[in-house]
Amino acid sequence: DLMPSDILGTELLEEDHGTGHRHFRFQKGPIFTHLLLADELNRTPPKTQAALLEAMQERTVSYAGTTYTLPAPFFVLATQNPIEQAGTYPLPEAQLDRFLLHVRVDYPTEQEERDILLQTTGSATGSVPKVMDAEDVLALQAAVRQVHVSDDVLTWITRLVRASRPGTAAPEAINQWIKWGAGPRAGQSLVLAAKARALLQGRFAATREDVQALVAPVMRHRLLLSFAAEAEQKSADDVIAALLQAVPFPA
Repeated sequence: DLMPSDILGTELLEEDHGTGHRHFRFQKGPIFTHLLLADELNRTPPKTQAALLEAMQERTVSYAGTTYTLPAPFFVLATQNPIEQAGTYPLPEAQLDRFLLHVRVDYPTEQEERDILLQTTGSATGSVPKVMDAEDVLALQAAVRQVHVSDDVLTWITRLVRASRPGTAAPEAINQWIKWGAGPRAGQSLVLAAKARALLQGRFAATREDVQALVAPVMRHRLLLSFAAEAEQKSADDVIAALLQAVPFPA
């Protein structure tokens, strides 16, 4: 069973053999890295999951009254098994909200699966070439923030996020199927993700197509479905599709 100290680190008691003086030294844990892979995160106890909250938002780790800065850039990539739920713990909304995207990975295509078989059953050892370093990633992150977002696109993102919250101004489908909607982080994530998609496609302005392509990955883990939605077997993606229909792009 993984404990918070297994991720964050722990204090070790050391002794100076010359003077006999003892002192504590913080031994950094595996979270002090550029890319943290949390495989099957939902099998981690809630107390250990909570240890990631500060790191994912503040990019720092606090231990024994001291705050340590994580290396930049810092990413958390987590997986969970959507089928086998025995022995798992639900991820808290506060932690889910800190993930930029929730990407669903389906079965590979026939060609992809053939390539997997070819590359993993032979005698050749695979090698992964280095394509960029940490400074390159930081430069790209800075470039993403320079991508333009028009007033109409920004207004649409704001309305989409606000319409996901049940209330008198929310669409009927949202009031029926959503118990708790997306918070401000959803809008921030959708703007940045749309900017990143535009930059990856060689454009310096985000469009409505960028937003539409990313609404589901950005919002599907930020919506808490109601009992009525579960009874009708509605998924978060079904709700998001209804949200897109109810909130058109500004004319």
